[in-house]
Amino acid sequence: MARTRSLVALAFLVVLSGCVGGILGPQEDPDDDTLGWENGYWYDDPLSIDERDGLNETEREAVVARTMARVEVIRGLEFTESVSVTLISREEYRSRRGSDWANEPTDYDRWNEQVWEGLFLVSEDATVSDAFGDVYGSAVQGYYSGGGEITLVSDSATPMVDRTTLSHELVHALQDQHFGFGGGRDSQDGDLAADGLTEGDANYVEQLYESRCQAEWDCIARPDRGTSSAPADFNRGVFSVIYQPYAEGPLFVETLRDRGGWEAVNDAYDDVPQSTEQVIHPEDYPDDRPVELDVPDRSSGGWERFSFDNRPNADTVGEASIYAMLWANGVVTDQSPYAYAFPASTGWAGDSLIPYQNGDEYGYVWVTEWESEADAREFVDAYRQVLEANGAVERAGGVYRIPEGEPFADAFRVTQSGTQVKIVNAPSLGALGRIDG
Repeated sequence: MARTRSLVALAFLVVLSGCVGGILGPQEDPDDDTLGWENGYWYDDPLSIDERDGLNETEREAVVARTMARVEVIRGLEFTESVSVTLISREEYRSRRGSDWANEPTDYDRWNEQVWEGLFLVSEDATVSDAFGDVYGSAVQGYYSGGGEITLVSDSATPMVDRTTLSHELVHALQDQHFGFGGGRDSQDGDLAADGLTEGDANYVEQLYESRCQAEWDCIARPDRGTSSAPADFNRGVFSVIYQPYAEGPLFVETLRDRGGWEAVNDAYDDVPQSTEQVIHPEDYPDDRPVELDVPDRSSGGWERFSFDNRPNADTVGEASIYAMLWANGVVTDQSPYAYAFPASTGWAGDSLIPYQNGDEYGYVWVTEWESEADAREFVDAYRQVLEANGAVERAGGVYRIPEGEPFADAFRVTQSGTQVKIVNAPSLGALGRIDG
């Protein structure tokens, strides 16, 4: 149903915008639900509120309803259910999440430590849980927890709604209502690839939303982020991995939209990207699928692969994580940590990183597949630079030792066979042959 408004009334309301006062609406309901209208508010309704002292419940409901209507207009999808929004402080968020990272390590945690150690991003004297706790505790601005529930995290002294974060999280609610979040999540790279679609969709809509706020829409002001910042030892390499879907995903979604409109984006939820390679290079989606590697177990002398119920004992780290490794260890020197395309990581075709254990000792076998022998050689050269940056000394052809006292003190064997590269890690030179004989 079309809706018109008196220009005189509109001009009057724009003058009041940002002043202390009531809110416009709710307006008369349309005959049925329609794109651009939610819970009594049209997408272009101005609101007369002062958000500088926070929003009371009525004001917040109005802002959420209008933002839902605006997200509908941009995304071309109708909300089928109501969405609730809760606002908490940064301190409260850290308190809530602190317990998530404080549990005793499990076998899975020990397995995962080897994956991140294999990327030279979390050293032997650190933990993945601490690195993730620092990243999420400082960087998260909001989250959608399913069931139509959004939580916004505010850094300002008076908790305030950030319009871009709200629009982003509302897209996740919209995704949940129409598509769900399943598919493509059986590895680190699979998680990141699937997030490249869901977070890319949300970030792309957020960008479109903000551009309309700058050009045509009357929008609430964005709050001051305050003084909250990452801790001094913030692991930027880990953050580079986690941030990849947010950095590369919007261009991936925009590419799909350019191909076939929003319908092409909607269709992608039935065929989510299978690798970060597809997200970084959207021209490769959906046809260029990652190679599945079958790595034989050649261990002996008490060494064995981790055993999990209903879990794979191998992980795929993917192109984005390899890029983060190269950036964090000084191989990439003239690019942003969020660029992700680099000669020594481009050409990735698949990988399998398999952690091993022998009592309280750990190691891994990491096999990577490349599109050409030249790509494989380029990766080997870059990986040797990573080893050297961490104090490694070559003992024999392709065998290296990082001395005791260094963060990644271990033995390594690097070999190339055609388009495939195998890296074996062990706590000692002698254990290399027992992990992969």
